[in-house]
Amino acid sequence: MRQTWTWPWSKQTKPLPVTGAQLTHSFERRTFVLGMAQASVGLLLAGRLTWLAVAENAKYRAASESNRVNLTLIPPRRGWVIDRTGAALAANRADFRVDLVPDRVVDADATMATLSKLLGLTADRVSDIKDKLKKARGFQPVEVASNLDWDKFAAVSVRLPELPGVIPQRGFSRYYPTGAAVGHLVGYVGPASAEDYEKERNPLLITPGFKIGKDGLEKHFEERLRGVPGARRVEATAGGRVVRDLGTREDVPGKPIQLTIDAGLQDYAARRIGLESGSVVVMDCASGDVLAMVSMPSFDPNSFADGIGRIEWKMLAEDDHVPLRNKVLRGLYPPGSTVKPMVALSFLEAGLDPEASVGCAGGLRVGNRVFHCWNHRGHGTTNMSKGIYQSCDVYFYHFAQQIGMDKIAAMARRLGLGQEFPMPYPGQSYGTVPDPAWKQRKYGKEWAIYDTVNATIGQGYMLVNPLQQAVMASRLASGLQLTPRLLMDHHAPQAPSLGIRQDHLDLIHAAMNEVVNGRGTAGKARLPVEGVQMAGKTGTAQVVGLNIGNGKGGLWKHRDHGHFICFAPFDKPRYACAVAIEHGGGSGAAYPIARDVMTFLFDRAKAMEVLEGYEKEWGGNVQQRMAAKYNAYAARFGASAPAAPDEAQAAEAVAADNTPIAEPTAAQTDAAPPAPEPETSPAPADLTAPAAAPTPAATAAPAAPAPGA
Repeated sequence: MRQTWTWPWSKQTKPLPVTGAQLTHSFERRTFVLGMAQASVGLLLAGRLTWLAVAENAKYRAASESNRVNLTLIPPRRGWVIDRTGAALAANRADFRVDLVPDRVVDADATMATLSKLLGLTADRVSDIKDKLKKARGFQPVEVASNLDWDKFAAVSVRLPELPGVIPQRGFSRYYPTGAAVGHLVGYVGPASAEDYEKERNPLLITPGFKIGKDGLEKHFEERLRGVPGARRVEATAGGRVVRDLGTREDVPGKPIQLTIDAGLQDYAARRIGLESGSVVVMDCASGDVLAMVSMPSFDPNSFADGIGRIEWKMLAEDDHVPLRNKVLRGLYPPGSTVKPMVALSFLEAGLDPEASVGCAGGLRVGNRVFHCWNHRGHGTTNMSKGIYQSCDVYFYHFAQQIGMDKIAAMARRLGLGQEFPMPYPGQSYGTVPDPAWKQRKYGKEWAIYDTVNATIGQGYMLVNPLQQAVMASRLASGLQLTPRLLMDHHAPQAPSLGIRQDHLDLIHAAMNEVVNGRGTAGKARLPVEGVQMAGKTGTAQVVGLNIGNGKGGLWKHRDHGHFICFAPFDKPRYACAVAIEHGGGSGAAYPIARDVMTFLFDRAKAMEVLEGYEKEWGGNVQQRMAAKYNAYAARFGASAPAAPDEAQAAEAVAADNTPIAEPTAAQTDAAPPAPEPETSPAPADLTAPAAAPTPAATAAPAAPAPGA
């Protein structure tokens, strides 16, 4: 047999046989490795279990408890807004409500169809809810219905298993007893928006039924009015069935806010404005308390609290009377002849003799122009008193040139025109009190004689808001530097004196008394109250030139604005009032409202009798007229009306409506023709001469009842 040759260095050798010892050693080594791996896993598991059982015991105990116990926040009751006597302007009322949480709803259409049948929802209301569901974040509750009766609430409650996302609950909702009368005064509440939640990250904001302030005082005092939420703990099964109640922590209501407002007067003034578009402000001549601050037409904050619907938005958007504008603070108007008492006071302070006269033949030539008086037949020989009570433009044209605009403008600011007051609202339109320095800054032009003429009769560049007019009236009446105050303060200091001589104020008071109770331009404004006389001043502000219309008729937007300022009793002023009526055709639309509002302060029964007669002609009170208009719109448009805007769009629309009229972009170069005043009322037999100024020995008028009494 031939032997196989191999190289000496070759590794190819015949394998050695495996012994039993080697097998045993290999097995033991593998067993050790596997045992170590198992031990490591065991140690890890034991360590993890120890960590979960000891270090994170509290966490998982809480999670376990959370699965067993449900914690529900209870929205706090908002603090009330009350008037000076404690009557509610904004309150809370218990109600049954139904909300939808979008991210829990399985089939929105089927759910809404069922709710529509159970709650009797109209087609436009269903469309509004669907619009809100589309816009809402998943966690934002959407209100379906509120203020439900027990039967409807129970009908929804028993169907909950088939209505995922539906949350019926008992709670409290915001309620405004006088509705639109306090729309601009108090504001309204509404569900928190996604932006609101992003700012606070407060779970209360996404609790069904909770609402925050959206406008006015409700928004300004949100932190004070909100309160502290309560909570309810219940034990429940995995399916959500409540086993037992584990306890409830009551909510802490928000703090109330007391205003200086007289709720009865506020409601009366809102109703008395009637079908007009305008404002009424009433102030206390001793303290500066605002007793009424009304802007009409307005919106009903009760319906806004539920989220504005398409029908109501269409009503508001199409109303040329601009119900979303706060006319008291954001409306700006030429004041017309209501500034003449102020101008006369500046004459007196500059040293002009009140008996200094000018002959009025219907106009005054200045240079190569004739500046007309509103009475083209003229007023004859006119002194200061006659200039006020007959509202003679020529008298003021003549002496304003001697005194100069600087002194007139200084007195205007002293009496509150052109000023911004500390009121709890976001922004005011404070208007313009023009003077030579102002014109130079704004237009780079010198002051001209026609600028003084225009300003003297409350036209031209001069613009005021109704609150400023009320302040002017109260300062003229009292001689005090009164500041309008809306929050009740029983310890407020007495307002300082304006430093105006009392005999000067007495002369102005007597002339303004003659406007109403003598040979003036507002005889129909006399108060039907025994022993109480009201002093006042009419004013008419032109809106369009005479080439377009006479300001008394034609298109509503072409009619003149009407103003009236007043105070009563004239010899011991207690209340001051300013009324501004947009496109009312002149002051004849304003002073009857002022007369009835002031009558209400002294004799409520007489005032209410007059108002009820008017409301029969107007088609009911404010709420009844708004309801009738809503029903007419709903019948005509229904669900076909365009969807209401979201909160941001609505805010933009409101801001646009509150934009004041702009100052002229170019300097004016002519005199504004004076608007005609009302026909002079014949003087009664015992009032053939101007009323005498009161003296310390004069008999005071009967004391008026306190506001709200």
